[in-house]
Amino acid sequence: MTDGSHENVPSRQRRRFPGLSSRAYEHPADRSALVALRKLSGFDTVFKALSGLLPERSLRLLFLSDSVRVGDAQFAHLNGMLRDACYILDLEKVPAMYVTQDPKPNAMCIGLDEPIIVVTTGLIELLDEEEMRAVVGHEVGHALSGHAVYRTVLLFLTNLALKVAWIPLGNVAIMAIVTALREWFRKSELSADRAGLLVGQDLRASMRGLMKIAGGNHLHEMNVDAFLEQAEEYEAGGDLRDSVLKILNVLPRSHPFTTVRAAELKKWAESRDYQRIMDGHYPRRSEDKDTSVTDSFRESASHYAESVRGSKDPLMKLVGDIAGGAGDLGGKLRDRFTGGSGGTGRPGGDGPAASD
Repeated sequence: MTDGSHENVPSRQRRRFPGLSSRAYEHPADRSALVALRKLSGFDTVFKALSGLLPERSLRLLFLSDSVRVGDAQFAHLNGMLRDACYILDLEKVPAMYVTQDPKPNAMCIGLDEPIIVVTTGLIELLDEEEMRAVVGHEVGHALSGHAVYRTVLLFLTNLALKVAWIPLGNVAIMAIVTALREWFRKSELSADRAGLLVGQDLRASMRGLMKIAGGNHLHEMNVDAFLEQAEEYEAGGDLRDSVLKILNVLPRSHPFTTVRAAELKKWAESRDYQRIMDGHYPRRSEDKDTSVTDSFRESASHYAESVRGSKDPLMKLVGDIAGGAGDLGGKLRDRFTGGSGGTGRPGGDGPAASD
């Protein structure tokens, strides 16, 4: 990397993470969902077949011919951010980046053999420099984690599903894989948000960017604390009916809801795991080959168990009660739907004592 590659980097110093493994920032749900995805019946066969069919050359030619390639002569400030992000996360080969005309704010990392990062003009016009730096770090995180391959397959299958919608069984089979891929990709976004924070090392900028994606370029009308309160209200509000609606609302989405992403990122930024990385204590890429699959599953299971225990969502609370061996399942279901207490007259309760 040349000395001139960081001309647009602010004077403040940011830590670099030599040899960083993506395991350092990957959300446990990302890793476990990817493992589960690979175990999906027939997925490996379909994936291998699609890998040979996907028009990657065509994809690259499309962006080369109809978008603007970022470099020293075009969007130089983005080029500086990209090279800086790769330097901080120690990604040796800098991915190609393109700017494409689209008023909708968006960015993606796709490709099979080599990742390509694409950002829209709508995103560039919406975000300031530090907010954009977090987004570029987010996409470089996708590249380091190897997410680009599965993102490309998801885009291809989504388009294919639309074309074969008139074939009932064919569409069902494709949509099963698309649904599984979407579930994994939503989790991978949480990982990439963490990578963006490691690159930008400015939580406020990351939060501002997420708020702008949700509410547009009106920061003077928005407040981070109020925005995070929305996430808490979303998680804790309502009863089981609302929990089911949340699941249905998120199924067609490729990204988690923005308030949820903000809350998850803030939680991680305040965690011991984040501080350890910033202090230089993190998994190295050289150790990846020695990583135990069993340990990864155990870590993911532990994360899910902790999430269920700490969740305020009515459905997750019920799952936690059931997993904890709580009795009176019928009563608990009734209480969650009706809001009743259901505690009167149970053993150990305040009901009348039995006579001799």
